[in-house]
Amino acid sequence: MHYGLGIDTGGTYTDAALLRGSDGVVVDSKKAFTTYPDLRIGISAVLDSLDQELLSQVNLVSVSTTLSTNSLLEGTGTPVGLVLIGQHPVEQEFPTPDFIVVPGGHGPSGEEELPLDTEAIRNFGSRTKDKVSAYAISAFFGTRNPEHELRAKSLIQKITGKPVVCGHELSQELGAYERAVTAVLNAQLIPITYSFVSAVMADINKRGINARMLMLKCDGSLYNLEDALEKPIETIFSGPAASLLGASYLAKLDTCTAIDVGGTSTDVSAIYNGVPEISASGSVVGGWKTRVRAMKMETSATGGDSHVWVTEGEVKIGPRRVIPLCVAAIEHPGLLQKLNLMRLLPRKSLDENYQPTKFFVRTRYLVHGLNIEEAEMLQHIGSDPICIHELYTSMHAMPSGKVMDSLIQKRLVQAIGFTPTDALHVRGEYTAWNADASHAGAELLSRYNGRKKYEFCTHVKEHVAKNMAHSQMAFLLPERSKPLVDELLSGLYPAKFSLKLPIVLLGGPVKAYSEEMAELLDADIIVPDHAEVGNAVGALAGKGVKRVEIQIRPESIEKPAEDFLIFYPGGREQIVDYREAVERARQIGVDMVLDYEQRCGVSKNETQLNISVKNIAPENWPHPPLETRITVVGVGNPMMIIKE
Repeated sequence: MHYGLGIDTGGTYTDAALLRGSDGVVVDSKKAFTTYPDLRIGISAVLDSLDQELLSQVNLVSVSTTLSTNSLLEGTGTPVGLVLIGQHPVEQEFPTPDFIVVPGGHGPSGEEELPLDTEAIRNFGSRTKDKVSAYAISAFFGTRNPEHELRAKSLIQKITGKPVVCGHELSQELGAYERAVTAVLNAQLIPITYSFVSAVMADINKRGINARMLMLKCDGSLYNLEDALEKPIETIFSGPAASLLGASYLAKLDTCTAIDVGGTSTDVSAIYNGVPEISASGSVVGGWKTRVRAMKMETSATGGDSHVWVTEGEVKIGPRRVIPLCVAAIEHPGLLQKLNLMRLLPRKSLDENYQPTKFFVRTRYLVHGLNIEEAEMLQHIGSDPICIHELYTSMHAMPSGKVMDSLIQKRLVQAIGFTPTDALHVRGEYTAWNADASHAGAELLSRYNGRKKYEFCTHVKEHVAKNMAHSQMAFLLPERSKPLVDELLSGLYPAKFSLKLPIVLLGGPVKAYSEEMAELLDADIIVPDHAEVGNAVGALAGKGVKRVEIQIRPESIEKPAEDFLIFYPGGREQIVDYREAVERARQIGVDMVLDYEQRCGVSKNETQLNISVKNIAPENWPHPPLETRITVVGVGNPMMIIKE
């Protein structure tokens, strides 16, 4: 008997699930805390808690993660240097301040527009190599001819020794700006993805498990871990993709919407007849438009570990994630006493960091790139929780919120605070951790809000449920309907939305929100068995889908019947005869698809191929088409491995 192992590492928990190959039933599942900066500790802990006899029979491992998504949402990706080649619109904002525009680039047919300024690239690499962790390169019409991108990549690698990402490696779509943004975000994620993938591979190898190892992409398809290291941008929304596939799998529904309440965010997506809905224009993450095909989804920065704070009597939730008081009190026993002894703070001074329930601890990340103010503050923060008032006493000055935010963004400091998870502990609906700390925190915050402790927590819970409902409707309705969504969910009118699609809830404590969701939305709301590890199940439910698009165009419009150019991911070729060009393009596409499927563990015979051809030409055009687009799609099911 063989088994499949699904692993999902989120901002708070690392989940694991074992599926039996004979019938696909979940036979074991566990959760453990995600550990920073050494992810191996959390991964090892969750695998240690599984049935070891079953684990030894695993022959397929598939993983997903929200670490990359969270990093881009929270702005904690590593610094990147960007080389723009050609006439890029530099007045537009880029996701890095360290960029240079150099002469070079190609035209629409792949012909060189200007020689590449290699000296400027060398100088940029020498100047920035100690400031950044990776580089991104994007050339004008780099998808038509990647020569300048590849030359620049070689130069940067020789000078800096750092990872380098090219725009043409990530997308064949035109759009120089979006491709440059995509390349920068991809470069930012290389260290994070490498850390995650290395941790998984090291633990699996240590256990002597001989298994194919795959990773779920943001469009719901799978690729091998080596490809994930080269294109980590495709792991953005990997976690939400896993939640949708897991929701469909666990609820046994081919058509449904899924709401996944994680520690950092709430994600909404939909699947129709077993096919996830894909964003046609490319995904948007952290406010940046990319050229990455991903599941269409709605994400809000409210999760079970979102910071609940009070200012001017109003309750705020998020956007930052903190360690819940109930969880932190387990690791730091002295925290409860600090909460019980905490004095009231001046109401006018309250902000996101200056809260009676907000504490800070030093992480294990290595220190680098600090200014004087950051270094000074970090000296006063250790492994025991410290609040702003204690920092004030230690520093003999009021700590700067801006400096604290920077330390948190650089992952050198982790915040502790009251969360929706604490609110559920007070209400007795989720009691996994130290409920006394949650009660103490609710007592403190409720004094600033004019509500009693239990009433305050009910308000927090209703706020989260309304956010879930709002995300659901914002996902299903056009953007212009947002005012209608706000009005109907306000409770001011005797009406509510009615959904024909069932809603599947995933996440640790989501069952606690099902009644509130039913009050807000008229829909079939389902909390399936194993909902708490739905993402780990979904990591195994993806398929190996590869789509390759190839274009054929005449080299010259003046001579449309001779000399044709083939543009494909990573290169171009020139062929005299049109029919030979079409046949060559088909073969390139098929070879690339089958190679991809083989790396996913799917043989040629098990791969379903679909080839489509679209010709573009004026009416009554007597020559070969002005453009031919050949699309080769391969679909394989790696789950077949565990049935062998």
